[in-house]
Amino acid sequence: MNLLLINPNISDSVSALIRAEAQRSASPGTCIEVLTAPFGVAYIETRMEAVIGAYATLQLAAEHHARHDAVIVAAFGDPGLAGLREVLPCPVTGLSEAALLSACLLGGRFSIVAISHRITAWYRETVEHLGLGSRLASIRSLTSPLADIGSVQTDQGERLVALADACVDQDGADVIVLAGAPLAGLARQLKDRLRVPVVDGASSAVRHAEGLVRMAPAKARAGSFSAPPVKPNAGLSPELQALLARGGFA
Repeated sequence: MNLLLINPNISDSVSALIRAEAQRSASPGTCIEVLTAPFGVAYIETRMEAVIGAYATLQLAAEHHARHDAVIVAAFGDPGLAGLREVLPCPVTGLSEAALLSACLLGGRFSIVAISHRITAWYRETVEHLGLGSRLASIRSLTSPLADIGSVQTDQGERLVALADACVDQDGADVIVLAGAPLAGLARQLKDRLRVPVVDGASSAVRHAEGLVRMAPAKARAGSFSAPPVKPNAGLSPELQALLARGGFA
Protein backbone atom coordinates (compact mmCIF):
# COMPACT_ATOMS: atom_id res chain seq x y z
CA MET A 1 0.00 0.00 0.00
CA ASN A 2 1.28 3.47 -0.92
CA LEU A 3 0.12 6.55 0.97
CA LEU A 4 0.80 10.13 -0.12
CA LEU A 5 0.90 12.79 2.60
CA ILE A 6 0.91 16.39 1.35
CA ASN A 7 2.15 19.13 3.65
CA PRO A 8 0.32 22.30 2.50
CA ASN A 9 2.96 24.59 4.01
CA ILE A 10 6.55 25.14 2.87
CA SER A 11 8.36 23.94 6.02
CA ASP A 12 10.60 20.97 5.31
CA SER A 13 11.19 20.56 9.04
CA VAL A 14 7.46 19.99 9.55
CA SER A 15 7.42 17.50 6.67
CA ALA A 16 10.18 15.59 8.45
CA LEU A 17 8.04 15.37 11.60
CA ILE A 18 5.07 14.19 9.54
CA ARG A 19 7.17 11.58 7.77
CA ALA A 20 8.65 10.20 10.98
CA GLU A 21 5.28 9.79 12.71
CA ALA A 22 3.59 8.42 9.59
CA GLN A 23 6.28 5.78 9.21
CA ARG A 24 6.00 4.83 12.90
CA SER A 25 2.23 4.50 12.57
CA ALA A 26 2.02 2.67 9.25
CA SER A 27 1.40 -1.05 9.02
CA PRO A 28 4.15 -3.33 7.70
CA GLY A 29 4.20 -3.07 3.94
CA THR A 30 2.74 0.44 3.80
CA CYS A 31 5.01 2.89 1.99
CA ILE A 32 4.91 6.54 2.98
CA GLU A 33 5.70 9.50 0.72
CA VAL A 34 5.57 13.07 2.05
CA LEU A 35 5.58 16.08 -0.26
CA THR A 36 5.97 19.71 0.77
CA ALA A 37 4.10 22.59 -0.84
CA PRO A 38 6.30 24.37 -3.42
CA PHE A 39 4.73 27.73 -2.51
CA GLY A 40 2.83 29.22 0.39
CA VAL A 41 3.63 30.04 4.02
CA ALA A 42 5.76 28.49 6.75
CA TYR A 43 2.71 27.39 8.72
CA ILE A 44 -1.00 27.97 8.27
CA GLU A 45 -2.89 30.10 10.80
CA THR A 46 -5.58 31.92 8.83
CA ARG A 47 -8.32 31.25 6.32
CA MET A 48 -6.38 33.06 3.60
CA GLU A 49 -3.27 30.98 4.22
CA ALA A 50 -5.45 27.87 4.13
CA VAL A 51 -6.75 28.82 0.68
CA ILE A 52 -3.16 29.15 -0.57
CA GLY A 53 -2.28 25.81 1.03
CA ALA A 54 -5.32 24.19 -0.54
CA TYR A 55 -4.23 25.22 -4.03
CA ALA A 56 -0.71 23.92 -3.45
CA THR A 57 -2.20 20.65 -2.17
CA LEU A 58 -4.48 20.27 -5.17
CA GLN A 59 -1.54 20.78 -7.52
CA LEU A 60 0.68 18.21 -5.81
CA ALA A 61 -2.17 15.71 -5.64
CA ALA A 62 -2.90 16.17 -9.34
CA GLU A 63 0.76 15.52 -10.15
CA HIS A 64 1.39 12.53 -7.88
CA HIS A 65 -1.84 10.74 -6.87
CA ALA A 66 -1.74 8.13 -9.63
CA ARG A 67 0.98 6.04 -7.98
CA HIS A 68 -0.69 6.04 -4.54
CA ASP A 69 -3.61 4.21 -2.97
CA ALA A 70 -4.75 7.11 -0.76
CA VAL A 71 -3.96 10.78 -0.20
CA ILE A 72 -3.70 12.56 3.16
CA VAL A 73 -3.86 16.35 3.58
CA ALA A 74 -1.18 16.74 6.23
CA ALA A 75 -2.22 19.95 7.95
CA PHE A 76 -4.83 20.54 10.61
CA GLY A 77 -7.86 22.20 9.06
CA ASP A 78 -7.45 19.91 6.02
CA PRO A 79 -7.08 22.62 3.33
CA GLY A 80 -8.30 21.29 -0.01
CA LEU A 81 -9.69 18.02 1.35
CA ALA A 82 -13.27 18.39 0.13
CA GLY A 83 -12.16 19.36 -3.37
CA LEU A 84 -9.75 16.44 -3.59
CA ARG A 85 -12.48 14.06 -2.49
CA GLU A 86 -14.53 15.18 -5.48
CA VAL A 87 -11.86 14.57 -8.09
CA LEU A 88 -9.46 11.86 -6.95
CA PRO A 89 -10.23 8.21 -7.66
CA CYS A 90 -8.64 7.09 -4.38
CA PRO A 91 -9.64 7.69 -0.73
CA VAL A 92 -8.69 11.07 0.76
CA THR A 93 -8.55 12.11 4.40
CA GLY A 94 -6.81 14.76 6.47
CA LEU A 95 -5.25 15.33 9.87
CA SER A 96 -8.25 17.17 11.31
CA GLU A 97 -10.90 14.79 10.06
CA ALA A 98 -9.01 11.69 11.16
CA ALA A 99 -7.95 13.06 14.56
CA LEU A 100 -11.39 14.40 15.48
CA LEU A 101 -13.18 11.22 14.44
CA SER A 102 -10.64 9.17 16.39
CA ALA A 103 -11.26 11.37 19.42
CA CYS A 104 -15.00 10.71 19.15
CA LEU A 105 -14.30 6.97 19.39
CA LEU A 106 -12.34 7.47 22.61
CA GLY A 107 -14.59 9.75 24.65
CA GLY A 108 -17.63 11.97 24.75
CA ARG A 109 -16.00 15.41 24.49
CA PHE A 110 -12.62 16.43 23.15
CA SER A 111 -10.43 19.49 23.48
CA ILE A 112 -7.98 20.80 20.91
CA VAL A 113 -4.54 22.07 21.91
CA ALA A 114 -3.21 24.39 19.22
CA ILE A 115 0.11 26.10 18.52
CA SER A 116 -1.30 29.59 17.91
CA HIS A 117 -4.15 31.73 19.23
CA ARG A 118 -4.88 33.15 15.77
CA ILE A 119 -5.54 29.67 14.48
CA THR A 120 -8.34 28.88 16.93
CA ALA A 121 -11.20 30.50 14.98
CA TRP A 122 -10.40 28.47 11.87
CA TYR A 123 -10.12 25.28 13.94
CA ARG A 124 -13.51 25.94 15.53
CA GLU A 125 -15.01 26.35 12.06
CA THR A 126 -13.37 23.07 11.03
CA VAL A 127 -15.01 21.27 13.96
CA GLU A 128 -18.40 22.77 13.11
CA HIS A 129 -17.99 21.84 9.43
CA LEU A 130 -17.54 18.21 10.47
CA GLY A 131 -20.72 18.38 12.55
CA LEU A 132 -18.86 17.87 15.82
CA GLY A 133 -19.50 21.18 17.55
CA SER A 134 -21.45 19.54 20.37
CA ARG A 135 -18.48 17.26 21.12
CA LEU A 136 -15.97 20.13 21.44
CA ALA A 137 -15.12 20.94 25.05
CA SER A 138 -12.60 23.69 24.31
CA ILE A 139 -9.73 24.96 22.21
CA ARG A 140 -6.65 26.13 24.11
CA SER A 141 -3.55 27.48 22.44
CA LEU A 142 -0.06 28.79 22.86
CA THR A 143 0.02 32.58 22.94
CA SER A 144 3.72 33.39 22.61
CA PRO A 145 5.40 33.80 19.21
CA LEU A 146 6.99 30.67 17.77
CA ALA A 147 10.75 30.85 17.38
CA ASP A 148 10.92 27.90 14.99
CA ILE A 149 7.92 25.98 13.67
CA GLY A 150 9.98 22.79 13.46
CA SER A 151 10.95 22.85 17.15
CA VAL A 152 7.62 23.70 18.79
CA GLN A 153 7.53 20.34 20.55
CA THR A 154 10.81 20.92 22.36
CA ASP A 155 10.47 24.68 22.77
CA GLN A 156 6.90 24.59 24.10
CA GLY A 157 6.50 21.00 25.32
CA GLU A 158 5.77 21.76 28.98
CA ARG A 159 3.39 24.55 28.09
CA LEU A 160 1.48 22.19 25.79
CA VAL A 161 1.18 19.69 28.65
CA ALA A 162 -0.16 22.43 30.93
CA LEU A 163 -2.74 23.40 28.32
CA ALA A 164 -3.85 19.78 27.97
CA ASP A 165 -4.19 19.43 31.74
CA ALA A 166 -6.33 22.58 31.83
CA CYS A 167 -8.58 21.14 29.14
CA VAL A 168 -9.21 18.13 31.38
CA ASP A 169 -9.50 19.90 34.73
CA GLN A 170 -11.33 23.05 33.69
CA ASP A 171 -13.12 22.20 30.43
CA GLY A 172 -14.18 18.58 30.99
CA ALA A 173 -12.30 17.05 28.07
CA ASP A 174 -12.32 13.26 27.78
CA VAL A 175 -9.77 13.28 24.94
CA ILE A 176 -7.01 15.69 23.90
CA VAL A 177 -6.34 16.39 20.22
CA LEU A 178 -2.89 17.81 19.55
CA ALA A 179 -3.61 20.00 16.55
CA GLY A 180 -1.23 20.75 13.74
CA ALA A 181 1.44 19.00 11.74
CA PRO A 182 4.24 20.62 13.84
CA LEU A 183 2.99 18.48 16.75
CA ALA A 184 3.18 15.21 14.80
CA GLY A 185 4.51 12.49 17.07
CA LEU A 186 4.04 14.39 20.33
CA ALA A 187 1.01 12.34 21.38
CA ARG A 188 3.20 9.24 21.39
CA GLN A 189 5.55 10.98 23.84
CA LEU A 190 2.81 12.33 26.12
CA LYS A 191 0.35 9.45 26.32
CA ASP A 192 1.73 8.26 29.68
CA ARG A 193 1.87 11.79 31.14
CA LEU A 194 -1.66 12.90 30.31
CA ARG A 195 -4.59 11.47 32.24
CA VAL A 196 -6.90 11.06 29.25
CA PRO A 197 -6.32 9.64 25.76
CA VAL A 198 -4.34 11.93 23.43
CA VAL A 199 -4.73 11.86 19.67
CA ASP A 200 -2.23 12.72 16.94
CA GLY A 201 -3.44 13.80 13.51
CA ALA A 202 -0.66 12.15 11.49
CA SER A 203 -0.98 8.72 13.09
CA SER A 204 -4.79 8.88 12.97
CA ALA A 205 -4.78 9.84 9.30
CA VAL A 206 -2.41 7.05 8.32
CA ARG A 207 -4.50 4.44 10.12
CA HIS A 208 -7.76 5.81 8.70
CA ALA A 209 -6.31 5.89 5.20
CA GLU A 210 -5.10 2.29 5.48
CA GLY A 211 -8.58 1.24 6.58
CA LEU A 212 -10.25 3.07 3.71
CA VAL A 213 -7.94 1.47 1.16
CA ARG A 214 -8.71 -1.99 2.54
CA MET A 215 -12.45 -1.24 2.40
CA ALA A 216 -12.03 -0.55 -1.35
CA PRO A 217 -15.04 1.79 -1.61
CA ALA A 218 -16.44 2.75 -5.00
CA LYS A 219 -15.89 6.29 -6.24
CA ALA A 220 -19.03 8.45 -5.85
CA ARG A 221 -20.94 8.77 -9.11
CA ALA A 222 -23.75 10.84 -7.59
CA GLY A 223 -24.21 13.20 -4.69
CA SER A 224 -22.13 16.16 -3.61
CA PHE A 225 -18.80 14.33 -3.86
CA SER A 226 -19.24 13.09 -7.41
CA ALA A 227 -16.78 14.45 -9.95
CA PRO A 228 -17.26 18.08 -11.07
CA PRO A 229 -18.86 18.53 -14.48
CA VAL A 230 -16.43 19.02 -17.33
CA LYS A 231 -16.38 22.65 -18.44
CA PRO A 232 -14.02 25.14 -20.11
CA ASN A 233 -11.15 26.36 -17.93
CA ALA A 234 -8.04 28.50 -18.28
CA GLY A 235 -4.79 29.15 -16.47
CA LEU A 236 -4.61 25.77 -14.75
CA SER A 237 -1.59 23.48 -14.81
CA PRO A 238 -1.68 20.60 -17.30
CA GLU A 239 -2.06 18.16 -14.38
CA LEU A 240 -5.12 19.94 -12.97
CA GLN A 241 -6.59 20.29 -16.44
CA ALA A 242 -6.16 16.55 -17.03
CA LEU A 243 -7.75 15.71 -13.69
CA LEU A 244 -10.78 17.87 -14.40
CA ALA A 245 -11.06 16.59 -17.98
CA ARG A 246 -11.25 13.03 -16.69
CA GLY A 247 -14.04 13.97 -14.35
CA GLY A 248 -11.91 12.83 -11.42
CA PHE A 249 -11.17 9.33 -12.67
CA ALA A 250 -7.63 8.25 -13.51
